[in-house]
Amino acid sequence: MQHINVKIFAQQPIMIDIGQAIPIFHRWIQDRATDELLVDVADYRHVPEGPGVMLIGHQANYSMDNAGGRLGLLYNRKLSDNGSIQERLRQAYDSALAACKRLEDEPEFRHKLKFHPGDCEVIFNDRLLAPNDEQTYQTLKPELELFFGSLWGHGAFDLGKKGEPRERLRVRAALRSVSLPAV
Repeated sequence: MQHINVKIFAQQPIMIDIGQAIPIFHRWIQDRATDELLVDVADYRHVPEGPGVMLIGHQANYSMDNAGGRLGLLYNRKLSDNGSIQERLRQAYDSALAACKRLEDEPEFRHKLKFHPGDCEVIFNDRLLAPNDEQTYQTLKPELELFFGSLWGHGAFDLGKKGEPRERLRVRAALRSVSLPAV
């Protein structure tokens, strides 16, 4: 699995205008806020439950994503990455979490936006290598249990396959202390 995406969900209720991310993301490009090459900002707020506001990079994209009707920060790794699946999961999760913390600290969002690092989705962005079916989920589940167990503690979280076969394989991972919204 090369293209692993991680979406860390915002805590409810959210009282922000995600359009405020546009100047923030432009600053991140100018300030070279990440080790990755960041190149542009795209505004997709007009798309219902869509990608929102995106920060386009060479290696990865970041977005204030509203897919599924839940706001979160989505880290979308585009380039292949060497290493084990555990290393790729760690890289994607850590990159998403670092961006969440930066957004929370931005003046536009300070005290208004809070992400929950124990409430996320892992998206396998390759329908050919990781079809959204039970067999693929059962194959990847031990890797996800190992990763989130090392992160949050074994047995402290729930995993669940999301979506339908035509969609990318998405796995929800949440600490048991997180109250999960109905989907």
